[in-house]
Amino acid sequence: MTTTERPPIALDPFVRDLDAESARLREAGPLAAVVLPGGVPVWAVTHHAEARQLLTDPRLVKDITVWGAWRRGEIAPDWPLIGLADPGRSMLTVDGADHRRLRALVAQALTPRRVEEMRERITKLTEGLLDRLPTDGGTVVDLKAEFAYPLPMYVVADLMGIEESRLPRLKELFEKFFSTQTPPEEVVATLTELAGIMAGTVAAKRAVRGDDLTSALIGAAENGDRLTDQEIVSTLQLMVAAGHETTISLIVNAVVNLSAHPEQRALVLSGAAEWSAVVEETLRHSTPTSHVLIRFATEDVPVGDRILPAGDALIVSYGAIGRDEKAHGPSAGVFDITRETKNRHISFGHGPHVCPGAALSRLEAAVALPALYGRFPALDLAVPVSELRHKPVVTQNDLFELPVRLTP
Repeated sequence: MTTTERPPIALDPFVRDLDAESARLREAGPLAAVVLPGGVPVWAVTHHAEARQLLTDPRLVKDITVWGAWRRGEIAPDWPLIGLADPGRSMLTVDGADHRRLRALVAQALTPRRVEEMRERITKLTEGLLDRLPTDGGTVVDLKAEFAYPLPMYVVADLMGIEESRLPRLKELFEKFFSTQTPPEEVVATLTELAGIMAGTVAAKRAVRGDDLTSALIGAAENGDRLTDQEIVSTLQLMVAAGHETTISLIVNAVVNLSAHPEQRALVLSGAAEWSAVVEETLRHSTPTSHVLIRFATEDVPVGDRILPAGDALIVSYGAIGRDEKAHGPSAGVFDITRETKNRHISFGHGPHVCPGAALSRLEAAVALPALYGRFPALDLAVPVSELRHKPVVTQNDLFELPVRLTP
């Protein structure tokens, strides 16, 4: 095998041009050398086929003690992204039998029936949020703040049984959790407070069970085995974080793409295309998750013309993968809801660690988008797409705001 040295690509901590950065990652080959914010070197898989292969490769594990840089003390405990690399014991951080055990217990709680039962609540929340929006057509509204953010946050709070009064503080904490700009002195405190809120929720549900996922996780059992409180806390934190951030970005990016491509919007509004096609093409073209952190190689793993060395870390660059021309043809960079490969994406992951909340996120978008455009079919951006600003979050395709004009 031949290896070609290419300079590492430093991910922009301010995410000033995500599309261009993703293109550079794809062009660097299926395995690209990357530097994460904070000067942490890792590898990124950037092509569709190789990502599918690595996401099912048992030589790639979630155990952070495999990471050579971690063992050598090169990763500071106050690194801003440490919560995404070492988030506690949950489905996200274990492999093999431990992962199967946790996933089986969580699956008892997050059943397809429970997700489908959320439809009525999601519809009611959607209609309530739409009722609060202005209808004069001239007012500029931040659709993210007024609609795309509160909907999934209310849904995930309902699902988990988290008190609504906690939501404003959780918003602040998760912004710090994901941001590359969180001051080092606040990193540990943020993680501690998040865990404390989740632990408080678990304690309250142990005392008084409810019809919510936390209570179901407490009661889940298999052959006498139950989740520990620490496992439930880590699982809650994982599902709340992923459950609201992914759906926010999915709704926001769908609106951006439909505004930038009015011919596509006309197709779905006329009934010539389904809303499910908008959801899937948004997931492929403008995936909510830019990069997922981190897996670790237990031995040398060949990827294309490079080697992922034993003890090194790998991130999965979904922003690059979604527009891989080998998977989606020469028009992979174009948003097209009639594309035959729109469902071929792996934006919710692949293999054993595929996102357990994918069905809920799809359901929320499938309810929210047609309801939004049913009220405001001429909805359009109030600024050019080029003026939309990404938040300093390397893991999420997330905007600061989404200014729109609503025309009923």
